[in-house]
Amino acid sequence: MDFDWNNSPFDESSLTQREIEESFEDPFAIRLLPDSPRFGAQARFFNLGVSAAGVGVFSVYRTNGRLVRVLHARQFEPEERFFYQRRMDQTLSQ
Repeated sequence: MDFDWNNSPFDESSLTQREIEESFEDPFAIRLLPDSPRFGAQARFFNLGVSAAGVGVFSVYRTNGRLVRVLHARQFEPEERFFYQRRMDQTLSQ
């Protein structure tokens, strides 16, 4: 997966590019298609994944199938961490 980091549209001070990229490579990452017409029309997607160091990353991104452009990324909120952990536990118990 290739990333477009040219002129990043958000402040990358709390996360590194490497942490964000690793969150997309997480085998338990959750990719969500938005149910909001606003995000659907703009082809925005959500990713919840964990970096190799264990940092939970929530990202909003767009892609053309080859290149990923991260529009916003931040660390997990407690509710997102809970949701991610629950989904991971469900996957592992199957």
